[in-house]
Amino acid sequence: MTEVAHVDPDRTRHLNSEPGCRFSLGDFTGRGYDRGRSVGVQVLWLIIRDALMKWWCPNRVRIEVLRMFGARIGAGVLIRHQVKIHWPWKLDVGDNSWIGEDVWILNLENVTIGSNTCISQGVLLCTGSHDRRSPTFEFDNAPVVIGDSVWVAARATVLRGTHIGDGATVGATAVVTGDVPPGTTLLAGKPLAQS
Repeated sequence: MTEVAHVDPDRTRHLNSEPGCRFSLGDFTGRGYDRGRSVGVQVLWLIIRDALMKWWCPNRVRIEVLRMFGARIGAGVLIRHQVKIHWPWKLDVGDNSWIGEDVWILNLENVTIGSNTCISQGVLLCTGSHDRRSPTFEFDNAPVVIGDSVWVAARATVLRGTHIGDGATVGATAVVTGDVPPGTTLLAGKPLAQS
């Protein structure tokens, strides 16, 4: 059951009187979202992230810094430059996986990427969302799990609560929600086949 935050009736009286107006964003609380580290660590990461990920630096240095901030990254992983990782302490990557340029891992909750998995250029992995039924538009986040030997092709979007099974392929620009069974090929949001 969704818990609804207390909303000041004076600030939200217009929600019922104006057509299409449902939210009181000024009353947003962020309730239930745990950033996982202190404000100091968060700020330090945000400062280092831009220098570390935006500009070229050796992959091994990038991975060691991510590990220092709590990321669990296996052996043989390649993380290219211009990858944006929101919180490294909420990231698990298995052995020999690749994360391509311009990938955005918006991991308000945990993101798990299996071994021998390729996350191609420009992919968005997003664990965050909002509860559209909440008058204060509270968070409705859930983890993302991507199995072993998966290919998520260029500019695909993987949304909160998604589980992609081992050996699946997600085609370029597809939007993925829910479960993708092992071995499935998914193009533009439609399953084509299972191998």
